[in-house]
Amino acid sequence: MKKLILLLFSVSLFACSSVPTPTKEKFEVFRGTNLAHWLSQSSQRGAERGQFITQADIEAVAEMGFDHVRLPIDEEQMWDENGNRYDEAFQLMENCIDWSIENDLRVIVDLHILRSHHFNAEEKPLWTDPAEQEKFYDLWRDLSASLSKYPNSMVAYELMNEAVADDSGLWNNLVANAVGALRELEPERTIVIGSNRWQSVDTFDELEVPENDPNILLSFHFYEPFLLTHYNASWTHLKGYTGPVHYPGVILTEEEFEQLPEDMKPIAERWVGREFNKEWILEQWEKPMQLAEKLGLPLYCGEFGVLAGQPEEDRLNWYRDMIELFEQTGIGYANWNYKSGSFGLVDGDGSRHEEMIQIVSGKE
Repeated sequence: MKKLILLLFSVSLFACSSVPTPTKEKFEVFRGTNLAHWLSQSSQRGAERGQFITQADIEAVAEMGFDHVRLPIDEEQMWDENGNRYDEAFQLMENCIDWSIENDLRVIVDLHILRSHHFNAEEKPLWTDPAEQEKFYDLWRDLSASLSKYPNSMVAYELMNEAVADDSGLWNNLVANAVGALRELEPERTIVIGSNRWQSVDTFDELEVPENDPNILLSFHFYEPFLLTHYNASWTHLKGYTGPVHYPGVILTEEEFEQLPEDMKPIAERWVGREFNKEWILEQWEKPMQLAEKLGLPLYCGEFGVLAGQPEEDRLNWYRDMIELFEQTGIGYANWNYKSGSFGLVDGDGSRHEEMIQIVSGKE
């Protein structure tokens, strides 16, 4: 398998020694960023929400050197419980798309969280209730009614963010039905599809892609090694870990582990002595690269990033390796995310992390 990865790597390296510019005729994305915590995963409403992402932000994204944005939207922000639109939210979404197109940025509209499905929830009625599944298809029919006016070359639809089903067959069935519903309305719109269980690289061999459909973009997410990318993240099992972390190389040495407080050791014990580097990352991408090669479809990493908090040098080293691999393999990407106080290229107050921007935008 490693030989196959290296072969794909070599071919892509030869073909993509510099990242091309998207063509005008079809939907292509190479470098992008997520407009997170705006129309998704946010309690902001009214004027506060309206000012979080503005035309100036979209102009800044274009100035940074990106060619697209991924726009997460949540059901509870866009529709009431009866499926009626919130007109203000739809207007914000369309304003963002209009601003993006004016700045020659493509847009992936990502249906991020459903009332019936949150990727970290214990109960997900989407997988057990046919009515919720039909509602999901109807949400996309309604989005299509709003967005079909935009050129296929500029706007794509991501069916759902980070599906988490007990059985990948449940997700594959939902994908087939959702794609079928959309194809009745928009035969040539690019549809973004990820794998089951958080769009993990590990489950890509279980993903069933609708046959003979060239307008599909395969998507994975990548946040490994987790001890680095989610250092002391409050919503994960790493909460409370404030010890050493290194990248590249051995992420946590035996000596460092022994010096940790006793209550911190159970959090970190599985990471002791493990080595991570660019070659390791490329090996993890084997399954999505194989499937993309087999089907002749483009491959995209719709999320990757590192929380602020650990040593900045190690954080930036990881970003450099990721961007180098994306460019060498020809895999498009969007970092998580544009604006936030944790993962952002820009803080909530607008201050910019210039070195990270240079790296992620491919300018370094």
